[in-house]
Amino acid sequence: MKLNGAEIIIQSLERQGIKIVSGIPGGSNLPLYNALHKSTIRHILARHEQGAGFIAQGMARSTGKAAVCLATSGPGVMNLLTAIADAKLDSVPIVAITGQVPSYMIGTDAFQEVDTYGMTLNITKHNFLVKSASELINIIPRAFHIAETGRKGPVVVDVPKDIQLEEVSFSRWRDSISAPSAGEPIDSDAIEQIARMINRSKRPLIYGGGGIINSGAAGVLYALAQKNSIPVALTLMGLGAFPPHDPLYTGMIGMHGAHYTNYTLDETDLLLAFGVRFDDRAIGKVREFCPKASIIHIDIDNSEIDKIKKTNFSMVADIKDALESMIPFIEENRRTGWIAHIHALKRKHPFPLPGSGDPLNPLNFIGHISAMADSDAIVTTDVGQHQMWVAQAYPFCHPRTLLTSGGLGTMGFGLPAAIGAALANPDRQVVCISGDGSFQMNIQELATLAELDLNVTVIIMNNQRLGLVRQQQELFFKGNYIASRFERRLDFAAIGREFGIRSVNLRGGEDPRPVMRETLAKSGPCIIDVPIHAGENVFPMVPPGAANREMISRDAPLLCTE
Repeated sequence: MKLNGAEIIIQSLERQGIKIVSGIPGGSNLPLYNALHKSTIRHILARHEQGAGFIAQGMARSTGKAAVCLATSGPGVMNLLTAIADAKLDSVPIVAITGQVPSYMIGTDAFQEVDTYGMTLNITKHNFLVKSASELINIIPRAFHIAETGRKGPVVVDVPKDIQLEEVSFSRWRDSISAPSAGEPIDSDAIEQIARMINRSKRPLIYGGGGIINSGAAGVLYALAQKNSIPVALTLMGLGAFPPHDPLYTGMIGMHGAHYTNYTLDETDLLLAFGVRFDDRAIGKVREFCPKASIIHIDIDNSEIDKIKKTNFSMVADIKDALESMIPFIEENRRTGWIAHIHALKRKHPFPLPGSGDPLNPLNFIGHISAMADSDAIVTTDVGQHQMWVAQAYPFCHPRTLLTSGGLGTMGFGLPAAIGAALANPDRQVVCISGDGSFQMNIQELATLAELDLNVTVIIMNNQRLGLVRQQQELFFKGNYIASRFERRLDFAAIGREFGIRSVNLRGGEDPRPVMRETLAKSGPCIIDVPIHAGENVFPMVPPGAANREMISRDAPLLCTE
């Protein structure tokens, strides 16, 4: 058969099972779009390349399968970089296919030329600069294999325009590189040693992260915890990996975790770090994290072992495979004393919930959303105070129901990620919870949402502030507020209506619950503008550089007030 490079790319995507791609065309990738015109693949025209990247992330995060985004050279690639870096830090499998100036013009400062290969070296799992159309027959399936196996992550395929137009003849397709990788063989001796350490311990604690979700290990994690009565604490990226109402669940650890969760870390004698990377927001001051504990670390990425926290025993393995191998060696143990001690910590240091009298208090409001939304609703967030309130108050009962930017902390993530999640899960309810600062970062994707008429409810917690910036200025910079307040309050409901989206403003002071219930019950896109008091802070909070036990409480005297 004889095809040009662009046709090889599109037909390779079809053979990989890709049904939807997001992107924006430009001069250097028009041959690719010309080939896409003849394809069954559905194209989602984003309004900004960063939006296209986060739409792909919404599809990938909600399904666990690689998704595809497209961009042209120069500014198109530059706009896509943030979404690629975000995917790298959160181990999200996306394949970004970018146009490049013709190969004979590379290095000449041609119109819309940037060094895509060089710029993406440190923010991808792998990248390719394609030298000939014939390479694409192998490169596209290889890109998917790399993105989806081992520690998942983004792959960039940069294709010069002349390579997209180059015609080549070939006899057969390369549909895949190999069967899905099972990782390194499980070391049975190591598994038995870990099991012995667990069985001998008096106060074990599981510290689980996003790796649990990425490997599909939530069920086996639950079985292990139940068999040996091991309490479970989760990172932000691990929320949904363990039932939040189970007696063994001890909450989210870290900067905005509950007091009793972080205090439990000080009491454990064996920390089981499963699918985590010891992120600074989770563990606080490294030297003082779990000071009484031996540490066992199991992760799929060898580079994470002993990178931040020295461990007593470690294993490089897929966490699901490791836990499945471990369970037969784990003894049944009720651990009544240890569980009773943790419950006593919870009673002594309860999470500081507000009174129920204010339904617009952020924690109360998010609790109302969770009660009204479908049990399997997918929730996306942006980054800021609202993100932490969601993590604290929304009970995520299933994996892949919280989609949030963890490692990079990217404002503007929530709306396009919600669009991607709704595209990949058309029968699911999708709720995007954002802040007014974050929402304005990619507000143009409202046009995409309206055009697609997706079942996405966008809830904007509007306090006219960059909330976490203002909070840190209040607490740690003597109330020297600068560049954290928006002088003009935007009416996001009015903006939404201009995009043709059903919109509600809750500014009237009445009980918002009836309006919320009615709004969430309807299908199609909707925006809800929620007034939030500018002085609301996220508590508890671990100050920067402090140990997790050194948390600031809601009832502690504030350093300053605005």
